[in-house]
Amino acid sequence: MSLPAAAQAPRGRRLATITAVRELGVYRVITVDDKDAPAPAPGQFAMLAAAERWGGGEDERPFLARAFSVARHERGASQFLLEDVGPGTARLCELDVGERLWLAGPFGRPFTAPEGRRRAILAGGGVGIAPLAILQDALEAGGVETVVLLGFRDGARVPGAELLRGAQLASDDGSAGHHGFVTELLERELARDGEAAVYACGPAGMLEAIRALCERTAVPAQLALESGMACGFGACYGCVVPTRDGGYLRVCVEGPVIDAALLERVEEHAGAHA
Repeated sequence: MSLPAAAQAPRGRRLATITAVRELGVYRVITVDDKDAPAPAPGQFAMLAAAERWGGGEDERPFLARAFSVARHERGASQFLLEDVGPGTARLCELDVGERLWLAGPFGRPFTAPEGRRRAILAGGGVGIAPLAILQDALEAGGVETVVLLGFRDGARVPGAELLRGAQLASDDGSAGHHGFVTELLERELARDGEAAVYACGPAGMLEAIRALCERTAVPAQLALESGMACGFGACYGCVVPTRDGGYLRVCVEGPVIDAALLERVEEHAGAHA
C-alpha cells in the first residue's frame, strides 16, 4: 500500500471555526472546520493561533503561532490534541465551540508506508501520540497490521490513549498498563517479531531511545520530530536538527517525519513536549 502524499498548503493563513471540544484527562481535542484546505497526509502539521486575545503580559505582546500535528481528518474537519504547558497553549486550550482560530498548513513531510509485508508499530508518548492517530486510520484502511504502544507520565494523561484504538499502555507512575517506559514495551515487541517498521512521536528522550534501539536491531523507523518553529514553512531556520552526515534538516520542511537512520541522535529540543 501507499500513504497519501504531502498536501500542499494554501497560501496565507485562514480563519477556521471550532466545531467540537473533547476532554481526555488533561488533554483537549479540538475539531476545526477546515474545508478550504486539502486533506493532510499522516504526519503533517498546522500552525494555530487564537483569532482574539492572542498575546500575554500587560501590553498583550503577541505569541507566535504554535505547530500542532493533525490528529485526525474527516469530512473537511481536522482534529488537534492540545495540552496546557505554557501561555500560548493555555490560550488555545481556552477556546470553545464557536470560537475561531487562525490556521496555516498543512505543512511538512508525512509518514510513508512500510515496505513489503512489515507490520507497523506505532509508539507514542504524551501529547506526541497525535500524529499516530491519523496514521493508524490510514494504515488500517490499507490493510496494514498495526500495533499501538503508548506511554504517559501519569494517570491524568492516560485518557489520551482513547485517541487511538487497541493501545498497549505504559505509565511512569504505574497508574495504567506497564509500570515503566513505552520503549520497554517496544523492545519486547521487537524481540517477539522484528519484521516490523516503527513509527514514533513523543519526547526527545523517548525518540532517542527508539532511534538507538531500531539502529541496534536493524528495524526501520520514522520519527516525527517537534522543534521550536516561528514560521512553519522553512524561512526562519529556527527548527534545524543535525544529521549523521554533518548536515542539517529543517523540521518544518524536511520533517517533521524523518528517517531515523539519517540522525546521529535526537536532540533534546526536537521532541514533542509531553
